Amino acid sequence: MNEMKKLLYIFTIVLAAACTDIRDVDPYAGNLNVLSVTADWPTSADFVREGATVRVDDMNLGSTYYALTDAAGIVTFNLPNGLYRVNMSGRSGDDMFNAAADKVVVSGEDKTLVLDLAVSKAGSVVIKELYCGGCKKLPEEGNYQADQYFILHNNHFEVQYLDGLCFGTLSPYNSTGANPWVSNHPETGESVLPDFLPLIQAVWQFPGDGDDFPLMPGEDAVVCLRGAIDHAAQYPLSVNLNKPGYFACYNATYFPNTVYHPAPGDQISVDRYLDVVVKTGKSNAYTLSNASPTLVIFRAEGVSIQDHVLATDNIIPVPGSTVDNVVKIPFEWVLDAVEVFDARSSNNQKRLVPSLDAGYVFQTDLYMGRSLMRQVDETASQVSGYEILVDTNNSLNDFYETQKQSLHE
Repeated sequence: MNEMKKLLYIFTIVLAAACTDIRDVDPYAGNLNVLSVTADWPTSADFVREGATVRVDDMNLGSTYYALTDAAGIVTFNLPNGLYRVNMSGRSGDDMFNAAADKVVVSGEDKTLVLDLAVSKAGSVVIKELYCGGCKKLPEEGNYQADQYFILHNNHFEVQYLDGLCFGTLSPYNSTGANPWVSNHPETGESVLPDFLPLIQAVWQFPGDGDDFPLMPGEDAVVCLRGAIDHAAQYPLSVNLNKPGYFACYNATYFPNTVYHPAPGDQISVDRYLDVVVKTGKSNAYTLSNASPTLVIFRAEGVSIQDHVLATDNIIPVPGSTVDNVVKIPFEWVLDAVEVFDARSSNNQKRLVPSLDAGYVFQTDLYMGRSLMRQVDETASQVSGYEILVDTNNSLNDFYETQKQSLHE
């Protein structure tokens, strides 16, 4: 075998091992166990159970298996002993459904896993892009991360107003390591997340009196998390965030660090500075993990966000910390959320419940100018005449990693 053929042969083997269809697993390769996966399906007779995608990830070896549920909503896998992450997603009529389970132990015997199903509707305002990983300082040496931003998109056929919309990031900042909010179910022993979202460090809110900042169907809004300046003028691999219509997270009183929060550029109007509703951390710059953040956008219901944070039981300490507090946000307030996993680690832990984001999008590396982008629904976009983005409340389906930021020129 010549060298070229040998390299091609090795590459093919490595590629095949990275993502496996369970039907291709050799049943005689070792002792396998049957993992039967189903869900706690709704009792409605017209709820479609067949054809849901089930993904099983080996948390130690990195192998991935896919299969579809049958008419009864069941799918089986033949798996070796291991620790697995299971994810189910599908659609029934206008309902999207997702379910997930972490750290599923398969060892020495067959196992039946019944997932708690989260049924939800598509959002109106969704996260289109999240750029948080930074870029190289070329032509200088070093890395740059003072240019974070995200983009919101009106995915609805009606005008949406950004006025009063809020956003934040979850504790813990990173997906790797221990999650202090996880507890064990008293009966099953499975890991359980709290029944609220623990937003850490600050809650930001869009300004406006209700109709000042309309977002037309298919229109985008750029939010500068860090400096609303032209970063590309000094670092060509970065982006220009000094443009008319952009919003800026800028408050020199709460976040005076001028490295990450310099005064916005001359193209950013003062009425587009976001408000800090409350600050609960000690940092002098707003922190969003550059490797594996969560981003949550929400709107308070039944009470103003200002009154909500005044209630003492809505701001609580991070377990085990004497300096960090979080704001408790109800699930039902959330318009959209995305969870990012660090692809360099095998110890990622979920922070969002399945009803908000049953999956995750991997960020493979830092300081490469890469961004996390939502998929476009080409068929729906053609029918509507404006851009419609995929929204299944599952980032495994909805997002992908790009090689550069969409705002890069």
